[in-house]
Amino acid sequence: MTSTDVSNPPQPKLSKVEQAKADLCGLDLAPRLAELAAEGWESLDEATLTIRLKWLGIFFRPVTPGRFMVRLRLPNGVIRAEQLEALADAVDRCGDHGSADITTRQNLQLRGLLLEDMAPLMAAMERVGLTSRQSGHDNPRNVTGNPLAGIDPEELIDTRPLVAAIQARMLADDGLRNLPRKFNVAVGGAPDSFLLHNDLAYLPAPDPQDPAAPLGFTVMVGGFFSAQRNELAIPLGLWLRPDQLADFTLAVLHHYVEHGNRVQRNKSRLMYLIDALGLEAYRAAVVEAYASLAGAPSAAVLPHDGSHLVERAPRDGLGIQVQKQEGLHWAGLHVPMGRLDAETMLELARLAREHGSGELRLTEAQNALIIDVPADRLEALRAEPLLERFRLEPGTLQAEAVSCTGNRYCSFALIPTKSTAQAVIDDLERRLELPHPVRTHWTGCPNACGQPYMGQIGLMGAKARQDGQMVEAAKIFLGGAMDGDPKLAELHDKGVPLSELSDVLEGLLVEHFGARRRATAS
Repeated sequence: MTSTDVSNPPQPKLSKVEQAKADLCGLDLAPRLAELAAEGWESLDEATLTIRLKWLGIFFRPVTPGRFMVRLRLPNGVIRAEQLEALADAVDRCGDHGSADITTRQNLQLRGLLLEDMAPLMAAMERVGLTSRQSGHDNPRNVTGNPLAGIDPEELIDTRPLVAAIQARMLADDGLRNLPRKFNVAVGGAPDSFLLHNDLAYLPAPDPQDPAAPLGFTVMVGGFFSAQRNELAIPLGLWLRPDQLADFTLAVLHHYVEHGNRVQRNKSRLMYLIDALGLEAYRAAVVEAYASLAGAPSAAVLPHDGSHLVERAPRDGLGIQVQKQEGLHWAGLHVPMGRLDAETMLELARLAREHGSGELRLTEAQNALIIDVPADRLEALRAEPLLERFRLEPGTLQAEAVSCTGNRYCSFALIPTKSTAQAVIDDLERRLELPHPVRTHWTGCPNACGQPYMGQIGLMGAKARQDGQMVEAAKIFLGGAMDGDPKLAELHDKGVPLSELSDVLEGLLVEHFGARRRATAS
């Protein structure tokens, strides 16, 4: 009879994903990209192909075998003309397969690349100050912030240096190479910084001890969307100075690495850990982790009631707008469904350089802003041919339409979201007049990458029966709000065939959003 060592109880068997991560970190593949390409993508083992390469931002797409997607990191959605040109060159080399998407995290995804493109692309990106490191799978994702940071007349805090500091600290920390699941961080800097769909969000708030002191941030935790559960972030009950954000973010992530659920992947996002510990115990644990990491007393983190200065839904940022800098403007261009090709990427870069300072901003609504345009350049900018497609003043449904990539590139999507959304919106704008923009969010499957729960109208790919046959359809959600009283959209219809979608949405827009039918649809 053998004795049992109670001090070392048996550990749960690692899941397939956790075992793959334990065997080899994807970051270690970086110097081997050329070697892997020479061997051919078909020779790669499943874990390397579908898991580990994502640590380098490289995604295998089963629906386009042999063609890969690369997701960048663009903190705060800032990109310079020469960076966009370098990416356009990579997309152009892919021919008809190449394209790029602006994402809902102010980011870019390049599509249609071959495995042999990766080593040259990574080197080209490094030369212009770009990276795709840890942009996928169980990693801290692109850090978002106010897309108008530094130029916004309504700005409360410039989020750019704070976002940059958070990203730099995360990518330099080897302890964050293996999270239990993905982790989203965002920093708000304006009265319309809705960020409650993030695991960790910082919203601007006055110092609770001295309202006249410089603004800091209240901490919100636990927001996420998934096929199983959807939650808005909740107040953690803490207030931080701006200079504390990077260290506090690391403390939260280190605690998550140590205590997050690695047995049940469908219960491994941060909110499940908060539920398991209880909010008060979780708060005490991360304050202790911060004090240990930062070498600061726990009293350096102030208790807070969770109030903040975000009071309305995000602006779309479109059109010609006046910057805080005298004599300068930004031009918000609507990019239909966020889809770009190499030619339009080069044109955007040229417009930014010729008419502005050479810097662009990407928004969570999948649009692009050209900044620092002097008044004497506005007329010339308005006359640019690209603005006939990327309009300054799109229709009331086009302006705030957001879409995931759909089944053209994603094997999970049940419908072609981008093309469907564009066709339906075009049809509805011919039929209807709306008194104000209506925000629609389109997603191809329950994973909710298109964030349907944030939409005034949300649409999710589904199947429905029509004339005895199963056909492509969409679930409809209504009532999402991103203002001072945020809430998630709720299910209204569990399956409308795509062929009937325009008619159904027309009725909803008339009934709920004040739309009027045009006398004659053109």
